[in-house]
Amino acid sequence: MTNEITAGRREGRLRGKVAIITGGARGMGAAHARAMVGEGASVVLGDVLDHEGREIADRLGPAATYVHLDVTDRGDWASAVATAIDTYGHLDVLVNNAGIVNFGALEDYTQDEWNDIMAVNVTGAFNGISIALHALKAGAPSSIINISSTAGLKGYSGLAGYTTSKFALRGLTKAVALELAADGVRCNSVHPGAVDTPMIAGVEIDQRHVAMHRIGTPEELANLVVFLASDESSFSTGSEFVADGGETAGLAPDVLSFSALRELEMQV
Repeated sequence: MTNEITAGRREGRLRGKVAIITGGARGMGAAHARAMVGEGASVVLGDVLDHEGREIADRLGPAATYVHLDVTDRGDWASAVATAIDTYGHLDVLVNNAGIVNFGALEDYTQDEWNDIMAVNVTGAFNGISIALHALKAGAPSSIINISSTAGLKGYSGLAGYTTSKFALRGLTKAVALELAADGVRCNSVHPGAVDTPMIAGVEIDQRHVAMHRIGTPEELANLVVFLASDESSFSTGSEFVADGGETAGLAPDVLSFSALRELEMQV
C-alpha cells in the first residue's frame, strides 16, 4: 500500500493540492482521504472519532494529519484550517463529508432531532466554507465539494430532517458557487445513493428499484471526489454529480416489469 501511494503521489492528478476532509475517520471520508493521498494530495482529516481518525492518518503517512473537528464548532474549524496551512502551506480543497442521519415519522420526530441534523449536515458545511473562505481564495483555483445525497434530489418517507438537510446543502452549493466563481473557487455537490458505510450498517436496504440492483462502495464515490478536487473539473461549478447506480433515473425493470407495463397499456 505504501509503495502504491508513493507512486501515485509522484504522478498524481492531485499533486500539490491540500484538502480538509470532514468525517474523515471512516466510511466515505476515509475513502476520500486514501484516494486523494494516492493521487498526490495532502489531507487534513477532521472528525470527532479521534482514535479512528488518528489510525487512518497514521496509515496514510506524512501526507495526512488528523485534527479533532466537530463541524458545529467554529473554533474547531479555525484550528483545522490553521493546521492545513501550518503543516502543508496552503488550502485549496474542502470536502464537506461529515453528516448524520436520523429516522422518524413526522408525528414522532422531535425538534431536537431536527436541530441536530440541521446543525451537522447544513450549518456544519456553512461553518467550514465561511471559515476556510480566505484560505481557499488565496489557494485558488480551489474546489469545495459538498457531499449531499439522492435525498437532496427527491424525498424519502420517514426522513424529513435528512431530506431537508440534503436539499439545503444542495442550495448552499449553488449560492456559494455563484458568489465565489470570480475568486477562482468552485463549489459542487455530490449525490450518492446507498453506500456501504457505517451510517447504514445493520439497515436492510432493498435495491430492486435501482438499475444496478446494489449499493455503492466508498471507493466509487471517492473516484468522483478526486475528479471534482482536480483541475479536470475546472469548468464545473454549482452542479450536482450523482452516483446512485441509476436510482434517480427511475424504476428499474424488476420493480415495474415490461410485462406489467404491457398489461397497463392494454387496460388503458
